[in-house]
Amino acid sequence: MSQDVMKHPGLNLGPAHGSDDDAAQGMIFGFWVFLMSDAILFGMVFATYVTSLSTHALAGGPGPHDLYNIKSVFIETLLLLASSFTFGMASLALKYKHGKARLVGWMLVTLVLGLGFLGFELHDIFGMFAKGGVPSRSGFLSAFFDLVPLHGLHVTAGCVWLICLVGQIARYGLDTKTKLGIMRLALFWHFLDIIWIAIFTVVYLGGLA
Repeated sequence: MSQDVMKHPGLNLGPAHGSDDDAAQGMIFGFWVFLMSDAILFGMVFATYVTSLSTHALAGGPGPHDLYNIKSVFIETLLLLASSFTFGMASLALKYKHGKARLVGWMLVTLVLGLGFLGFELHDIFGMFAKGGVPSRSGFLSAFFDLVPLHGLHVTAGCVWLICLVGQIARYGLDTKTKLGIMRLALFWHFLDIIWIAIFTVVYLGGLA
């Protein structure tokens, strides 16, 4: 297999994009380094949550069985998994030059799914507040609100980034900066999907086990 087939992890633009493909090499590698540093941040917050999980009993506060709405969380998971698929379709539309309309269409569907995820998550958080599940109630809740809303903030940033990229496409077309922005956001979005699967497994399924 030649080195040109896979120059960096993730979806490459390919030789059909000419110099844009070459420009992506260093940029995408650097973004992978950023994602690894972000993974370390999430790893530390995960560790804090796991070690604090039993403190709600000591504090006499509500625990996972009192607060978690697994049906809503399952819907959030489906929405985020679907958004990862639609962003993958957007990436393919970019690589194989299916046209701006199809690319933007997939990006907008991804945005709607991301906003839907955030809406359900906010509903869950307000529901926890109504049951007395506030960050100051116990170490468990403090750690929970360190972890889950941190992921939500990342998804919010991804949605804002998506809106900006759609604006860039409308204003400048598919120039080099726009293509590189889409490639980086695609990696970021799939990374958040992986983090959410870990949250769903460790926080929600593990907490209710």
